[in-house]
Amino acid sequence: MIDVLLENQAARISLLALLFIAVALLSYALVGFLGERGAIRRRLVSESPSGNESNFAGSLRAKASEGAWMKLVNAIEKSGISLIDTKDQALRARLIAAGFNSPGAARAYTLLRLIMVIGLPVLLLGWMWLSGSRPSMTKLYFFAMAAAVLGLYGPSLFIRIRADRRQQAIINAFPDALDLMLVCVEAGLGLEAAFARVGTEMTTSHPLLAEQLGSVVLELRAGRSREDALRRMADRAGTDEIRAFATLLIQSTKLGSSIAQTLRIYASEMRERRRMRAEEKAHRLPVLLSIPLVACMLPVMIGVLMLPAMIRVIRIMMPALGGD
Repeated sequence: MIDVLLENQAARISLLALLFIAVALLSYALVGFLGERGAIRRRLVSESPSGNESNFAGSLRAKASEGAWMKLVNAIEKSGISLIDTKDQALRARLIAAGFNSPGAARAYTLLRLIMVIGLPVLLLGWMWLSGSRPSMTKLYFFAMAAAVLGLYGPSLFIRIRADRRQQAIINAFPDALDLMLVCVEAGLGLEAAFARVGTEMTTSHPLLAEQLGSVVLELRAGRSREDALRRMADRAGTDEIRAFATLLIQSTKLGSSIAQTLRIYASEMRERRRMRAEEKAHRLPVLLSIPLVACMLPVMIGVLMLPAMIRVIRIMMPALGGD
């Protein structure tokens, strides 16, 4: 058997792939077994009716795909493999900030990472086998490890980038929403009606912020308190501006101050912050432009300026050196 492995490259590759899959499955099963009691407790909390999130502006297509993912996740968990992460609450907060509000999003995310950790090295080995390349065992091991690391951290990087983009879009749209909300409040509408009106008007121009406002309106209509609904909106958005806005409205309601005056002052402050962010980006441009200037243009300019002098020095010095 050992002689066959030493002589056959395909057998060595297959054995390496099987060992990698076996170690990955064994490690994951061991982690799931050790955290089984905590996983059952978190599953009960996540599947309770109070843990459901409102999905404003959802579509039938999104619900159908979500149901297919949940069916796959439930089938895998029924087989004995737990898909609940040990840091489930932190993961759910990251997924909600990225726009994945489903209660089963954390389990689907864990399943996706598991599939990519195992699938990417297998696909890489299959591609090498089909292309006819015969790398050494060391290169093959490092390529498989790189593919597994990419499958492990790739979804996390995607979630972080998506959350950052959503937060930036919400921050950029927030001053306009405050101006519209101020107009609605000064026209005589209540805070809930102003949220509903602004969310309806901004559905096309700023859908992410309209989704956040729509979630607050639905929670208020369902009987949730204003303070709780505003704090949940701040947690879902994950931005300091929304969190400060929610705190400001809560304090204004408790102290009995004018909401219109509060919105006017905060809208002016948000516009000033947006202008300062634009100025910061503008002041950063010279520093960023210095990198291509030093790397590309400066060597060319030095060559253009120094080359004639170098040619003249060589023409003068070479005859003298040749005469000596």
